[in-house]
Amino acid sequence: MTDGLPPLLARLESPLGSDGFAFVPAGEMLPLLERYGLRDWDSFAESWNRLGLDRYMADGGRYRRRRHATFAITADGIRRKKHQPHYQSRDYNELNGGVERWFRAVEPETGGHPALLAIMRLMHRIVSDLSDPGSLPEAWHAEIHQFRIEALEGNPGLPTPEGLHRDGVDWVMVVMVRRENVMCGETTIHDLQRNMVGGFMLDQPLDTAIVNDNRVYHGVTPVRPLDPSRPAYRDVLVVTLRHQ
Repeated sequence: MTDGLPPLLARLESPLGSDGFAFVPAGEMLPLLERYGLRDWDSFAESWNRLGLDRYMADGGRYRRRRHATFAITADGIRRKKHQPHYQSRDYNELNGGVERWFRAVEPETGGHPALLAIMRLMHRIVSDLSDPGSLPEAWHAEIHQFRIEALEGNPGLPTPEGLHRDGVDWVMVVMVRRENVMCGETTIHDLQRNMVGGFMLDQPLDTAIVNDNRVYHGVTPVRPLDPSRPAYRDVLVVTLRHQ
C-alpha cells in the first residue's frame, strides 16, 4: 500500500482477512471514500426516496423497496452493464431464490454518482488486496442494491427476510444510508457452523459492514418504529462482487 492510506486500510483489511468480516465506523469510512472521490453524499442519499416496491417477496410482505444495477469493475475503471435480473439459487435464498427478479433499475444519475463510484473503487481496492493475485479475475461482476425497509406498528420490517444467509457471491459490502425513526436492526455474523462470531449496529450514515461471503453468514434483526405515528425506515446500499 503506497497511496497514503495504510493505517486506515490496515484497520479495515486486518479483521476482514483474519475473521472474514469487518465493521467500519463512519468516521473511518468517510476519509477512505473521500480519497476515492466521494462527494455530494446528500443527493446520493436522497435517491432512496425514489425506489420501487419489491413485488417478489414470497412472504407476501410489502415492506421492502429497492433498485438494482450491475457493473463490471476492473483496475482500469467501472462500466455499467445492460439492465438484467437479480438471481439467487434456493441454496442461498430459500425464501425468494430460484427465480429471475427484475427490479427497477438504479437511476442513471445514481449509477454514475461520485459517492457510488467511490464506494465501488474502494471495494475493488480491498478485494484486490485480500485476494490471491493468481486468482484475481480480469473483471469483477458487481451488483448494486438500494434497499429501503419500512416498519409499521405491529408489522416490523425485515432487512433479511430469508434469515441468516450467504449471498452466493465472493464479497459483500453494506453501507448505512439512513435510519429514520426505527429501533433494532442489529447485524449478526456467524461462521460456517452458524455459531455467532460478531454483532454490531449500522447506525450512522456511512457505517459499513464488509464480509467474505465464502467464510461467514450474516443477518439483520427486524426494525420497528420508535414513533408509530411517523414514517419509519432503514436505508442501506448493498454492493456484491463475484468473479466474472
